Amino acid sequence: MKKPTLVIMAAGMGSRFGGLKQMTPVDPQGHFLMDFSIYDALRAGFGRVVCIIKPEMQADFEARIGTRVRGHIELLYAHQTLDQLPAGFSLPAGRVKPWGTTHAVLCAAPLLDGPFAVINADDFYGAEAFAAMAAFLQAGHGPTEHAMVGYALGNTLTAFGSVSRGVCTVDAQGHLASVHEHKRIFLRPDGPAYTEDGTVFSPLSPADLVSMNLWGFQPEILPYFAETFQAFLSGLTEETAATGESLISHLIDGMIAAGRGSVTVLSTGARWHGVTYREDLPGVTAAIAAEKAAGRYPDTLWENS
Repeated sequence: MKKPTLVIMAAGMGSRFGGLKQMTPVDPQGHFLMDFSIYDALRAGFGRVVCIIKPEMQADFEARIGTRVRGHIELLYAHQTLDQLPAGFSLPAGRVKPWGTTHAVLCAAPLLDGPFAVINADDFYGAEAFAAMAAFLQAGHGPTEHAMVGYALGNTLTAFGSVSRGVCTVDAQGHLASVHEHKRIFLRPDGPAYTEDGTVFSPLSPADLVSMNLWGFQPEILPYFAETFQAFLSGLTEETAATGESLISHLIDGMIAAGRGSVTVLSTGARWHGVTYREDLPGVTAAIAAEKAAGRYPDTLWENS
């Protein structure tokens, strides 16, 4: 059985953070959150890593990530640029925002020839999450059987502003029934709530299951990614041409609704940590220190793996 590939989406702009979160150290040894994801993936049985980046980031990535992980796991780069569009489409005037997570995966598609997982570069998912995903991807599931690791909404919020989360529902068989992306979820005094207009807030439960973009896919889904992205581009309007995004959560919701695939929700005790705003960084740094103190990681990851 071919070892799965870990795909890391690392081409984001980090607008709310005010810089490249992907390359912000989270411990005294200078590790990034990506280091912990790659380390956990290696331990879980992943065979290689594909980092999706902007071309101008590659030299920096290689110097700061590639040189320290290449001796342990194969690392490849996929470039995500705005002009990577299907035939017949052109870049809208004034577009500077990336096209979204569906487009990111498509940029890596030529490097994907087996089962693969997709993650964000700026999230900490926990070793159990990677172990569960690796086990699923190596279990010989059918070409339309995919997976997701879910987290409790209450464990993924920040006190420093809004977050975007895909709120999920799960059926009696443990399959994802739907995922609805909310772009402005706030932690309010009476609990989490989302708003569309900044005025009216609708409550959510801290126990609600959310996607943090830890997906597991069979390679046969890649044509559906291409189909979905092309449909997204065809539906752009004057209002959405500059900022609209094609998201994996939207793709998954459409796939399920159309009966074109299933998503098994993997249950783990893994704890998520992430950096949305710069003010989140001290909390994440403390969480990483606690993980090390508990013996789950060595002080220096790559000298001991």
